[in-house]
Amino acid sequence: MNIYFSCSITGGRADEQIYQTLVADMLSCGHSVPTAHLSSPHVLEMERVARPDEIFARDMNWLKTCDVVVAEVSTPSHGVGYEIAIALTLGKPVFCCHRQERRVSMILTGNPAPNLTVVEYGSPAQAVEQVRSFLDRVQTK
Repeated sequence: MNIYFSCSITGGRADEQIYQTLVADMLSCGHSVPTAHLSSPHVLEMERVARPDEIFARDMNWLKTCDVVVAEVSTPSHGVGYEIAIALTLGKPVFCCHRQERRVSMILTGNPAPNLTVVEYGSPAQAVEQVRSFLDRVQTK
């Protein structure tokens, strides 16, 4: 499955470890994750070599061609919210997860879109299991 992984970059990197855990697990399960580099501690340096319009065009192409979106939303991010909205508009299944102690925008938690799933997790292992369960459900449809 081709998965667009979305997470905070410029909004804060406090959740970088969970980003890495989720991406590593998706890759180990054989999925394609073109945005895997977003989990890297060096993402800001890597993205600095491209112009904003190039990043926008690249990421929108990845969104259009992905099967699903997996977003870690514990750290608020304008870009992640934008990507989620675009993915929903395109009819993509979207999975959003966040740490239990984090409050997430009600625009996400109150959204009744049938292709949007928002869950909280207590541990990285639980987050991995929730992502796997979501991907299993999407693959069997």
